[in-house]
Amino acid sequence: MQLKSKLTRNALTIGSWITLGHPAIAEIMAAAGFDWLVLDTEHSVLELSEVQMLIQVLDGQQCPAIVRLTSNHPDQIKRVMDAGAAGVMVPMVRTAADAQAAVDAVYYPPRGRRGVGLARAQGYGARFQQYRHWLEDNAVIVVMIEHVDAVNAIDSILSVPGVDAYIIGPYDLSGSLGRPGELDHPDVESAVERVREAGQRLAKPGGIHVVEPDPEALRRHVDAGFNFLGYGLDIRILDTLCRSHMQTIRDAL
Repeated sequence: MQLKSKLTRNALTIGSWITLGHPAIAEIMAAAGFDWLVLDTEHSVLELSEVQMLIQVLDGQQCPAIVRLTSNHPDQIKRVMDAGAAGVMVPMVRTAADAQAAVDAVYYPPRGRRGVGLARAQGYGARFQQYRHWLEDNAVIVVMIEHVDAVNAIDSILSVPGVDAYIIGPYDLSGSLGRPGELDHPDVESAVERVREAGQRLAKPGGIHVVEPDPEALRRHVDAGFNFLGYGLDIRILDTLCRSHMQTIRDAL
């Protein structure tokens, strides 16, 4: 589960999103070979107790669990990290101060400001010191670039110490540009390119969420130089496979 070291080496990693709370979904997706999986609390009905259960499932599969938060709030970051998350994906980071706030919420003093407590991550109190060392060497902080303000401040955001990677949220980014859902619009593509160039200039791993499960689209982004890529999500993978298979069946009958 050495995701942080892979990011440090700018190695290519491909993950996906989980929005359904059944442990079998997490187990199947982890066994499929994703390098990391996001537990999405922003656009799903997952509760914290379900998030911890899914983290436990992914831990058993040696797949890093990154929790996408509903907001950049230190209390929420503290709780999901205490539940045992490998890291957090922070939505709507628009400034360097936003990025710094996320880093502060993940790490204990003196590096950060996270409150100290005992929960699953700390072995329910039996492994607190081990967790402190694990945290410094392994915690992953991913900032979501999904607003034009973030694009305009991209160099300062990616330069914040402790930010391990970025990922572009294409739908919210398009919305902030007045083009919601128009992912192929030149303004949206230009903003994505500005972020990609900054990431390469600063040697910061990053990428984009390829929401629709399209291998060719993923390949184009890899060829463009992105190396931290989200591929689909549970509900879109399930929906597209079911629809395509049923269409194939109907066409053959």
